[in-house]
Amino acid sequence: MTIIGWIQIALYCVIVVALVKPLGWYMTRVFTGEWTPLSPVLRPVEAGLYWLGGVDPKREQHWLTYTVAMLLFHVGGFLILYGVLRLQAMLPFNPQEQSAVAPDLSFNTAISFLTNTNWQNYGGESTLSYLSQMLGLTHQNFLSAATGIALAVALIRGFARSSMRTIGNFWVDVTRCTLYVLLPICIVYALFLVSQGMPQTLSAYVDATTLEGAKQSIAVGPVASQVAIKMLGTNGGGFFNANASHPFENPTALSNFVQMLSIFALGAGLTNVFGRMVGNQRQGWAILGVMGVLFIAGVAITYWAEANGTTGLNALGLAGGNMEGKEVRFGIVASSLFAVITTAASCGAVNAMHDSFTALGGMIPLINMQLGEIIVGGVGAGLYGMLLFVVLAIFVAGLMVGRTPEYVGKKIEAREVKMAMLAILVLPLMYLGWTAVAVVLPQAVASIANPGPHGFSEVLYAFTSATGNNGSAFGGLTGNTLFYNLTLATSMFVGRFFMIVPAMALAGSLAAKKSIPASAGTLPTTGGLFIGLVVGVILIIGGLTFFPALALGPIVEHLAMTANTLF
Repeated sequence: MTIIGWIQIALYCVIVVALVKPLGWYMTRVFTGEWTPLSPVLRPVEAGLYWLGGVDPKREQHWLTYTVAMLLFHVGGFLILYGVLRLQAMLPFNPQEQSAVAPDLSFNTAISFLTNTNWQNYGGESTLSYLSQMLGLTHQNFLSAATGIALAVALIRGFARSSMRTIGNFWVDVTRCTLYVLLPICIVYALFLVSQGMPQTLSAYVDATTLEGAKQSIAVGPVASQVAIKMLGTNGGGFFNANASHPFENPTALSNFVQMLSIFALGAGLTNVFGRMVGNQRQGWAILGVMGVLFIAGVAITYWAEANGTTGLNALGLAGGNMEGKEVRFGIVASSLFAVITTAASCGAVNAMHDSFTALGGMIPLINMQLGEIIVGGVGAGLYGMLLFVVLAIFVAGLMVGRTPEYVGKKIEAREVKMAMLAILVLPLMYLGWTAVAVVLPQAVASIANPGPHGFSEVLYAFTSATGNNGSAFGGLTGNTLFYNLTLATSMFVGRFFMIVPAMALAGSLAAKKSIPASAGTLPTTGGLFIGLVVGVILIIGGLTFFPALALGPIVEHLAMTANTLF
């Protein structure tokens, strides 16, 4: 651990915080329909899209109608992406003549990108055509990210409104998010990435002759446009199999730093949107404070673990930390920081192989995902996931003082608590349930490459990543099998939509309630006490739920490592 490393971490945090207010101001104006600097150009385009789709932008929807519209939207997206992958060999923009993707892998991939997970049981440069990457994956990267943000805004409206039956219009929200937020930023972002040396071309792969005289095919393609939205939209799916550790997908130290910033930018900005829309920006800062405490703790542990390396190698004099699986270009600090960022958000992009981290260094990304990636989280998904934990924390506080709890002027009653619990409990059901099946079923066990607790961690990480809609892989697990393609797809679907539906029901319930003024008995929800309460509730729930599984994997592996036993 070095001073330079901590300065890099501190600089990252400072810039993220500096982006919160301007992004929050802009997104608030977008979703409230107010004027923005892009309105003169984009308002006519927006109106034209509503006319083509037959959408009345002034007509809002009940929470159930909003949710059904979102689900139907995703059914259409699934059919388009599945069809593109299955018909890939017959479609244009396929200079390498890639064959059709197998049915089970197409199903897994379509569900993956539909749910903002971007789990990949394939190598992009050896499996997909340019059309599949653009029309299939990049297209869904935009729409799944826009959906997450739209749902977060709908839940914010639930807290902000009083005695109303509607929470907005899904078609308007997803259109405005794509048109005003994601597209403009990604256009500028992609041009920056091209300037750093990232390919953006429809030309065929380049054949080169090495200094030894061997022939090598260098994969290129429309990379920058996909990387921009994969990072900004916290999608994470790589154009190349090596993801953000590939020099064409992450060419420089500057591109690496900007990619890390873009993963957190919109998620952090949405906390300010929450504060603005409920009429008290300090509420948003308090939520960001909870996220910040958990994030800093995770970064510190991961950086410490990777910088200290393994006991056995240190005893042999091989000091300097654990560089296994890391790019020399980025080193330990940037790799550790990236790993925590990408799993604190539901991004899943990686610039190092988490499978090669130390036991404790790899445990933190796993815990981040098990907590539902609420530490800033995926665009939109992180905020509505955090608000579910806030509801539970407020409920616990109410039990302690013996009165009906309230938050930003809304009473938190039995219905709201039930919806929050339902959304939160569905995640460990998938994490732990499928892991239990996979470690005893022979065809699933055959996919595990490493023995002992490390192999268990690989399986647990896979189902945690899929259910949490993260998409990063621990590695060492052969995932492109019928069992894993189907079970991981199920986990991704349940993890996304079985959490969304209760969250939208919560939004509808809150919007219908009357706002009540704060009184002397109201719990202050903008200070350090509240931040500590929410952090405590999150850690207690996470510890009670996941500690036994973690004890079988990374914890016992760490204890074995201290005795010079490696897996």
